[in-house]
Amino acid sequence: MRNWPFFRLSITTPRLELRYPSLEDLDELADRAVEGIHEAGVMPFVFPWSEAAPAERARSTVQYHFRQWGELSPARWSLDFVVVFEGQVVGMQELSAQDFTVLREVASGSWLGLRFQGRGIGTEMRSAVLHLAFAGLGAAYATTGAFEDNHSSIAVTRKLGYHEDGIALHRRQGGPAVTRNFRLPRDDWAPVEGIEIHHLGPCLPLLGL
Repeated sequence: MRNWPFFRLSITTPRLELRYPSLEDLDELADRAVEGIHEAGVMPFVFPWSEAAPAERARSTVQYHFRQWGELSPARWSLDFVVVFEGQVVGMQELSAQDFTVLREVASGSWLGLRFQGRGIGTEMRSAVLHLAFAGLGAAYATTGAFEDNHSSIAVTRKLGYHEDGIALHRRQGGPAVTRNFRLPRDDWAPVEGIEIHHLGPCLPLLGL
């Protein structure tokens, strides 16, 4: 699609492809959301969308991506990739920014289907978008955060070299919960071999670059 070049944008790693999703990809991503993202009694999200009824969970997964497509602008953008492992869509990885041309700072968020967790996929997909941020877009900083009881996410973050960057309080399921914030400066980023970015050039003007 000439006027929306993101549909050709992708990042490949030794095991994964992160790509801007097609409608068919979003259907498969919705299936992963229905299957489950986390164990019962755990809530890694501020808004508990993952506890909705299956049909609503699937629909909200697709609608979220539609909203992100429609709201993308140089002032505020979010690139939301589906993660493909062994031919299956297994989760999603986001890279977002506000006033990137001035601040040169990105944020990331992600989720992975429960049955695909514990295989190192989360680390590899985060490494992919860090490569996009630093090598592809020229970011100065990458940030992320997680509830302090989300041990797997925090472990990935620390493994990739982020530094502690304070805390924030959120209302979660009717009570207070602490998120830990992290920041990775460009100078502390360790590139991972075997990661390649495809068809980024035509997308840059839409990001203000």
